[in-house]
Amino acid sequence: MTEQHTDLSPTFGTGPAVDTSAEPAATAALAPTPPLGSTPAQTVGPYLHIGLLWPDGPDVVPDGTPGAIWIRGQIFDGAGEAVPDALVETWQADPDGRFDHPDDPRGARPPSVPGFRGFGRSATDPDGRYEIRTLRPGALPGPDGETEAPHLNLSIFARGLLHRLVTRLYFPDEEAANAADPVLGSIDPARRATLVARPAPDGFRFDIHLQGPDETVFFAV
Repeated sequence: MTEQHTDLSPTFGTGPAVDTSAEPAATAALAPTPPLGSTPAQTVGPYLHIGLLWPDGPDVVPDGTPGAIWIRGQIFDGAGEAVPDALVETWQADPDGRFDHPDDPRGARPPSVPGFRGFGRSATDPDGRYEIRTLRPGALPGPDGETEAPHLNLSIFARGLLHRLVTRLYFPDEEAANAADPVLGSIDPARRATLVARPAPDGFRFDIHLQGPDETVFFAV
């Protein structure tokens, strides 16, 4: 996997005890605390489905919410094979382009749609398929005052990955907004299409390729 270094914001120790048992307490000398290193990284999984699922699952909005859509797709590895043991996490603004989060530069506020959570998780099935029920987000301000096109932020977790992969989903019918989006504009034009979903009967389809000639653009965050 390769990562695009692009600013996506806003998106919203003590030393070991010393054993002094060999000396009287009054005369024991404290040994200097050695520098502490980082805990070695581990790959995600193989039990991510147990540790990362949450009660609301793929439902960013409850069933029956007016205007709800489905985002569906598959995750593929570098050989074009489906990845059956991955998890997709989404985080997005509400239809007004607002986050219910203190880091929103306009201030946190309750979502404009009752029951909107802004967050969803979907584990892939044996065919690598995932699905998220949500609402289309609104446009929102970027870090430098530009307007960002409506989009979803996605994180992908899978066995063999040391860290999550981060990407975005843009909507195909937002041509003008997409053309002015500062993040899409920073990407090689030949690869921008990997971040744009395709229309589907009940929403949109967004396939994710971890490697290979059709590799999705991932961001270093």
